[in-house]
Amino acid sequence: MRTVVLTMKASVIEMFLVLLVTGVHSNKETAKKIKRPKFTVPQINCDVKAGKIINPEFIVKCPAGCQDPKYHVYGTDVYASYSSVCGAAVHSGVLDNSGGKILVRKVAGQSGYKGSYSNGVQSLSLPRWRESFIVLESKPKKGVTYPSALTYSSSKSPAAQAGETTKAYQRPPIPGTTAQPVTLMQLLAVTVAVATPTTLPRPSPSAASTTSIPRPQSVGHRSQEMDLWSTATYTSSQNRPGADPGIQRQDPSGAAFQKPVGADVSLDCKIDLSFLIDGSTSIGKRRFRIQKQLLADVAQALDIGPAGPLMGVVQYGDNPATHFNLKTHTNSRDLKTAIEKITQRGGLSNVGRAISFVTKNFFSKANGNRSGAPNVVVVLVDGWPTDKVEEASRLARESGINIFFITIEGAAENEKQYVVEPNFANKAVCRTNGFYSLHVQSWFGLHKTLQPLVKRVCDTDRLACSKTCLNSADIGFVIDGSSSVGTGNFRTVLQFVTNLTKEFEISDTDTRIGAVQYTYEQRLEFGFDKYSSKPDILNAIKRVGYWSGGTSTGAAINFALEQLFKKSKPNKRKLMILITDGRSYDDVRIPAMAAHLKGVITYAIGVAWAAQEELEVIATHPARDHSFFVDEFDNLYQYVPRIIQNICTEFNSQPRN
Repeated sequence: MRTVVLTMKASVIEMFLVLLVTGVHSNKETAKKIKRPKFTVPQINCDVKAGKIINPEFIVKCPAGCQDPKYHVYGTDVYASYSSVCGAAVHSGVLDNSGGKILVRKVAGQSGYKGSYSNGVQSLSLPRWRESFIVLESKPKKGVTYPSALTYSSSKSPAAQAGETTKAYQRPPIPGTTAQPVTLMQLLAVTVAVATPTTLPRPSPSAASTTSIPRPQSVGHRSQEMDLWSTATYTSSQNRPGADPGIQRQDPSGAAFQKPVGADVSLDCKIDLSFLIDGSTSIGKRRFRIQKQLLADVAQALDIGPAGPLMGVVQYGDNPATHFNLKTHTNSRDLKTAIEKITQRGGLSNVGRAISFVTKNFFSKANGNRSGAPNVVVVLVDGWPTDKVEEASRLARESGINIFFITIEGAAENEKQYVVEPNFANKAVCRTNGFYSLHVQSWFGLHKTLQPLVKRVCDTDRLACSKTCLNSADIGFVIDGSSSVGTGNFRTVLQFVTNLTKEFEISDTDTRIGAVQYTYEQRLEFGFDKYSSKPDILNAIKRVGYWSGGTSTGAAINFALEQLFKKSKPNKRKLMILITDGRSYDDVRIPAMAAHLKGVITYAIGVAWAAQEELEVIATHPARDHSFFVDEFDNLYQYVPRIIQNICTEFNSQPRN
């Protein structure tokens, strides 16, 4: 009996074990069938700041290249949330410049952040900030769920632009204020449309713009001296050397090239004009004489004189040379006599080198250049240049030179392989709208360019390249004179304003300067029409007295729009440069948006206790190019070159059509 009982117990235990093993195996199979949701690490760009992300702790993936100094970092080990997340990760050593995943944890704001240089990144100091963060290796904590999509304080974040799903954040209303029907996107995303220029592959060093490339004298291209002239048949690139030698010739100095009568020139045509004439060997003596005839006709039509247009001539071949400058001949008769005496130099057709020469040497006061008279260059090109013109022409345009091209007898189909820079004329002229380009199929048609050329160079309202980043703006300085600034620091601010002003060309027709000082109230120190010379402006800045009081930046912006920019000239770029050292007591969003909508380009410079989120709202989009923060007044001077560079870069990026 005992044996039976023991046997039964063993059987029960065995059955229990079988059921237990089966159950465990079943649970494992079930677990395998249940797919856990896969965690997707959000990707962000290098310029994303921690303060823009609402999540208190998150894992993100940074791209390569965040070591760039344009991505600002504030602090060491513990970083102000105004810092670039990925830039801080590189500075901390968690990442290198190749990018990767990191864990970010928000912590309390600090009373100060100390800058340091680490891992190729120079972080900056900051007096205090409301929120901080630390960067750790991307090892998630057990039991912690990290977001696959980040929540941003703006619905249009940099990450969203990269395709990441984000959540909009609505700022809670401030007690005691009335909600305005304005969205945060309207405040922050006032964009300036800039056309993207076509970018060509950069030439190798051996093919740089200064390198001369001989123009081959191939079959189908003219020889050094071509005597086959026919008004009947020589009208295109197909009728070149190799035509029937029995064709009747016509002397290029004949009646067909006499100056047309009645060129309609405005009496107030006051320009400083330089002709760049082609003296290359391939042009030949007769074409060179036709070219000189056009110059003589222009001199006659323009009625050269000190009160009107002045004209000089530069000839190019291998190297350019000035025959006479703007003040050498001050009447049409003497100028025509001098043109007749010009002899051909020969060589290649280095147009790019000639444009660089004119930009650097021709338009100077010593050579007769006059302030207020537009600088105009007319380039005559036989066929095509033997060097590149694009970069030299860009520098000329940025120097305020209006470049016109007259091209004669372009490359035939079988010659295009020898053209160094296709579409060279459009890359060189001031604008690509057709106004600055004239083309004739043969040298017999060159005289037809006289009337349109004279009309165009004298249409000073359309000489768009006379305007440069330094001579075409109304600049209004809006200066914080609150009590926190102090007398000594206020003088430092005025020196900063002086240093910026010195960079511009000041006159009634060039850049004009105005200034407003504000506390709780506002005061117009001087308007755009008060002073018209640089010495007078600089003296006026020195005389500005420190006011002292509160800080109402929003009201100051409205005041500047009404008292300064409402009186700006229609053809001037409107620039507001605001300098403040603290948070505004009033709202800046609506006034800032009003400035943006009125076309006022706003630069916001904050010092010490300035609120950086306010600077970004005040500044024109993109804020990284228009808002700056310095920790001390004594460091303001360091930003003068960068502000000037940004002003000019923005100006020069305008479309050329």
